[in-house]
Amino acid sequence: MKKLLFLFIIFSNLVHAQTPKLSFDTKFYDAENRWVLFNKKENQNTYGLGFIYLDPKAGYTFNYEGEVELKKNKFQRLPRLDTTNNIKIRLDVNTFDVYILSDELIKQFALPEKPDWLDAYSVNQDFIQNRVQKASYLNGAGASHKALPILQKAYEEDPHFPGLEFELGYAYNATGSFYKAVIVLNKAIENDPSNFWYYRELGFSLKHLNNLPEAEKIYRKAIELTSDKIQIAEMAINMAQSYYHAKDKVNFDAWKKVVMDNADPNSQFMAYIQYFEENWYKPN
Repeated sequence: MKKLLFLFIIFSNLVHAQTPKLSFDTKFYDAENRWVLFNKKENQNTYGLGFIYLDPKAGYTFNYEGEVELKKNKFQRLPRLDTTNNIKIRLDVNTFDVYILSDELIKQFALPEKPDWLDAYSVNQDFIQNRVQKASYLNGAGASHKALPILQKAYEEDPHFPGLEFELGYAYNATGSFYKAVIVLNKAIENDPSNFWYYRELGFSLKHLNNLPEAEKIYRKAIELTSDKIQIAEMAINMAQSYYHAKDKVNFDAWKKVVMDNADPNSQFMAYIQYFEENWYKPN
C-alpha cells in the first residue's frame, strides 16, 4: 500500500511538472519588442498571441497574430481565421499584464525572432523628440519610474525642448520627488510664463509639499490660462481636499464653489465634495 501511494505521488508530481505554467505578471511596457500572450478570458480556453512594440505616433501597440490553445498539457497555435486584416490594439494604463514567450515557444509557434515590419518603427528612435514621446507614453501608462531616466538625460541635452519640462515635472510628481518637480517647473515657467500645463503640475507639487498658499496662487494662475472645465475642477478638488484635511472651512468652501461651477453634477469631483462635507467633523 505504501509503495502504491509513493508511486501515485511521483506520478502526480510528474504530471504537474509537465503542465506548462504561465505567469501573466509582466507590464506591457516591459515587454516592448517581445512576443507575448494575453491571458484567456473567462469561459474561453485560448490565449491571445501577438507582438508588442512602440509606435512613435500612436503609443504602445499589440499586433495581434492569432490564438494559442493549451491542449493535453501542450500549447498549440491555432490557424488564424482572418488573415486579410491586420489587427492592432493600443495599450494603456488599463491593459492587463502579459506573459513573454520563451525562445522555445517562439520556435514552436514558427514565429520569427522579430517581425519584418518592426524596423520601420525603429527609425530615428534616438532622436530627442522620439525619446520624449516614449517617456510621455510611459507617464501615461503609470510607469513614470521608467520615464524618468529618459527625461533626465534629455533634459541635460536640451532643457527647453517642447514638452520635455512638463513630462519631467509630471514624472517627478508621480514618483514623489516634489522638490525636484518644483525646480524644473519654475525654470519652465521662467522660459514660457503662459504655459498652463506647467502651472497645473507646479500647483500639484506645492500642494503635496503642504505649501497651500503658494499652491493656491499657482492654481489660480493656471485657471486664468485655461477654459477647460475638467482641468479647473481637478485643480479645485486638489485644493478642496487639502483644506479639508487642514480643517480650513473658509478656504474649503471657496474651492468647493470652483468645483461646483465647473464639474459635471455626476462626476467624481462632486462625489469627493459630498464625501468631504459628510465627514467634515469626523476624525480622519
